[in-house]
Amino acid sequence: MHFKHPEILYFLFLLIVPILVHLFQLRRFKISYFTNVRFLKELSIQTRKSSKIKKRLLLATRLLLLTCIILAFAQPFFEAKDSKNASNEMYIILDNSFSMQAKGKKGELLKRAVQELLENTPETTQFSLLTNTENYWNTDIKASKSALQNLNYSATPFELPSIMAKIKAHKSAHKKDIVIITDAVGLAEKDVKNIDTEEKPYFIIPEAEQKNNIAIDSVFINQTLENFYELSVNLSAYGEDFKPVSMALYNQNKLIAKTIIKFDAKKKKINFTIPKEAFHGYVTIEDNGLTYDNKLYFSISKNKKTNVLSIGEPEKSSFLSRIYTSSEFNYNNYSINSLDYNSLDKQNTIILNELAEVPQALQTTLKAFVAKGGNLVVIPSEKSSVSNLNTFLSNFGKVQFGVLENKSKLITKINFDHPLFSGVFENKITNFQYPKTTNSFAISSPYPAVLSYEDQSVFVTTIQNPVSGITIFSAPINTTNSNFQQSPLIVPLFYKMGQNNQKTGVNALTIGNNQPYFVDVLLTKDAILEVKGNEDSFIPIQQILNNKVKLTFNDFPETAGNYSIFDKKEWVENLSFNYKRSESDLSQVNTNVVSDFKTADTISTIFNTLQTERTDSQIWKWFVIFALLFLALEMAIIKFVK
Repeated sequence: MHFKHPEILYFLFLLIVPILVHLFQLRRFKISYFTNVRFLKELSIQTRKSSKIKKRLLLATRLLLLTCIILAFAQPFFEAKDSKNASNEMYIILDNSFSMQAKGKKGELLKRAVQELLENTPETTQFSLLTNTENYWNTDIKASKSALQNLNYSATPFELPSIMAKIKAHKSAHKKDIVIITDAVGLAEKDVKNIDTEEKPYFIIPEAEQKNNIAIDSVFINQTLENFYELSVNLSAYGEDFKPVSMALYNQNKLIAKTIIKFDAKKKKINFTIPKEAFHGYVTIEDNGLTYDNKLYFSISKNKKTNVLSIGEPEKSSFLSRIYTSSEFNYNNYSINSLDYNSLDKQNTIILNELAEVPQALQTTLKAFVAKGGNLVVIPSEKSSVSNLNTFLSNFGKVQFGVLENKSKLITKINFDHPLFSGVFENKITNFQYPKTTNSFAISSPYPAVLSYEDQSVFVTTIQNPVSGITIFSAPINTTNSNFQQSPLIVPLFYKMGQNNQKTGVNALTIGNNQPYFVDVLLTKDAILEVKGNEDSFIPIQQILNNKVKLTFNDFPETAGNYSIFDKKEWVENLSFNYKRSESDLSQVNTNVVSDFKTADTISTIFNTLQTERTDSQIWKWFVIFALLFLALEMAIIKFVK
């Protein structure tokens, strides 16, 4: 037991006063015998005994009364077991990622967590509130009430290490109590291993009752027909026992098609046939799981001709004119001596067809061309300089050429999963008329092969980046060295290589991917492109590159939807943004990663626990009560004890 004012205990010396008074009042009685009072002898002895008991009782009650009063003024207390952390600062981390849309026993997990904070946080408690995107430092529940009530789900995933780094960087003279409210979807052991247990972290992990969820993963053009697109929608089902769900396709908010999907597998692909024209809309489903991944926005640009340029001898490039027809492509061929360098920036795809050497000026121009989103195809010549090729290719990746091998090889393996062959084959074929090459270069490449020889060496490989692709052949494909031009593989391969990555097919960007986007527009020096949606607009980071503008969106926009790019008031083109699908699988909960930390069911439990463990037990009030009881006992003794 401890005392808040121990110096008052010196007043215990005052206990001597009632003792002295008691002793002073003791009197010696002389026995005198009178004949007329002898019969009162027995009564007199009893009275003296009763008087002694009464005085001793009064002395005891007065001593106890005075002792209780002195102890009450000294304010005794029992120290709390965690009193050293009573001055800790509190930080509340609230996960507002899309997985918190899941429904628990009392509704959506995030909304329920917010309600508990509003109802159970003491008004006098100071704390800092951190979400996936917002920080509110040194606030209280009254000041943060509006922010909590208006808290929306964030497209930014819950990244506990980065939030903990913010708290650690927030300098303070006190220790920290950290309350982490998250459903733990995707929470890995590496995310919690650096948390200091001395910072008193508490985890509140609300559990979702409904873990079934269906997500729209992607939309792509599966097949291009003469007047139609065959559009494919990929879906993923997480959980068990799914009921049929409805799917609808909208263009400019007008219903185009609708169907019912029955899930007999975890992955599903649904096909729609739409007119071959510009599209600016979305595909949506209705399920009882998360809502953020039930809609995928996408745009299809108006079909424009793709500019393809081949550099090489005309007789060796004639096969390209049969692939890049005038209905879809603007194709031209130049020899290295007649090449107009000013025309390179206007191309979507450039093919270096069997050049003996790539001049330094052309290397510099092509490096800038690829950086601006252009596609490049490199077909070596038997006379190519290996050192020249390797120096050139080092600008784009780690592909390196080796020695020329004078050995006939069969091209036997197709990478069906490669983007260059997506949607080309209905079934994976294993037996076809294998093309061959007579002479080929050995290639060292860390990238997946598109086509491979029978000895597993590379025939075609690609260096892929977010905005362009570099395709590299390991052998010349002229009719003297190879029969690849007669193979049915050549048409789909070169057709896909010739297409511009961003200007054909489906445009569906992901928020937060920071993927550069190139717009074919000629701007004046001070002009600025603006991206506008139905509810918001923003100006992305942009760089003017001759007849193109490079856009970088970072974490914008904040809301998924269909958007358009404007040059002042003039429309330029459409594009669409979607949320990442990283939170769709609600079974990714691993509560074992927080087994070394304290957990609680509700925020009120944590506040009550902290108050109990850190609040000293004040017992001076009990001494006041005892003093009053002894005072009442003294009055009773005086009145009733004879």
